[in-house]
Amino acid sequence: MPLVPPPFDPELAACLESLGDAAAPGFRLEDLDAARRGTCLAAPDLTAGGVFEVSEYAVPGPPGAPGIPLLVCRPRGTTAPLPVLYHVHGGGMMAGTDRAGVEVPLDWARELGAVVVSVDYRLAPEHPHPAPVEDVYAGLVWAAAHTAEIGGAPRRIVVAGASAGGGLAAAAALLARDRQGPSLLGQLLMSPMLDDRNDTVSSRQMTDRGLWDRTANETAWTALLGTRRGGPDVSPYAAPARATDLSGLAPAYLDVGSAETFRDETVAHASRLWAAGGRAELHVWPGAFHGFDTLAPEAALSRTARAARLDWLRRLFAR
Repeated sequence: MPLVPPPFDPELAACLESLGDAAAPGFRLEDLDAARRGTCLAAPDLTAGGVFEVSEYAVPGPPGAPGIPLLVCRPRGTTAPLPVLYHVHGGGMMAGTDRAGVEVPLDWARELGAVVVSVDYRLAPEHPHPAPVEDVYAGLVWAAAHTAEIGGAPRRIVVAGASAGGGLAAAAALLARDRQGPSLLGQLLMSPMLDDRNDTVSSRQMTDRGLWDRTANETAWTALLGTRRGGPDVSPYAAPARATDLSGLAPAYLDVGSAETFRDETVAHASRLWAAGGRAELHVWPGAFHGFDTLAPEAALSRTARAARLDWLRRLFAR
């Protein structure tokens, strides 16, 4: 019996239709140059209208690798150490910069009083695994060691990311545990890219459907892992769905749409965190496609999703 794809929320479906070819599925490697140019077009106001002081750092990378750019945005006029939101951008491991998607943690930081640190990691396919995750982790180690310099509070760091950034944030949390690295307050994983095998029910349901379909997912994982993709020896630091032990990790917030490729791997990750005795909050937004809250920010479901993330952070910071 063929798989029946889940329906889109009517308000979000109208948004997808309005995007036309810009929302076409089937991303392939030959589309990458255009995608990278697109990510460079947006120029967010990093000060958020003067709310934040902005600094840029070049910090040591992994051994033998180049330095890593870090963007630091700290609320103006504050002297007390603040929680740190360590942001990892999306882009399928292949596109994006430390400015991509940073408006999201800046909104959280403005509401809650926090420092945003956004990392600019090397990209596949030019820099396959382990370059992206090692860059993300090296930046995290630096931020944790320099909280006083950036206005952050020690041991009050939340790693956060969407899509590929969510997968890298989850992998950085694993590395922090396994290398006895920074102690994390939490991990916020939005539609995280976790499983290179690309063979869940939801990935097959989303073949040729939605913004990030099964073909796009195969393209991205192949760019990161080459011929190792889907094989027996993929590292959990590349694909956190491969991790056999999820114990001892920071509390997690995970959310995902019911009508997107990453649905089942996100649900499975939350379930395995619970099975390992961990703390996790999971939301599956009905009828939501990948990136729905960015492309349709005024939709009712988008507003609900953003409010739920902010509420989780508020409760986490209150501990």
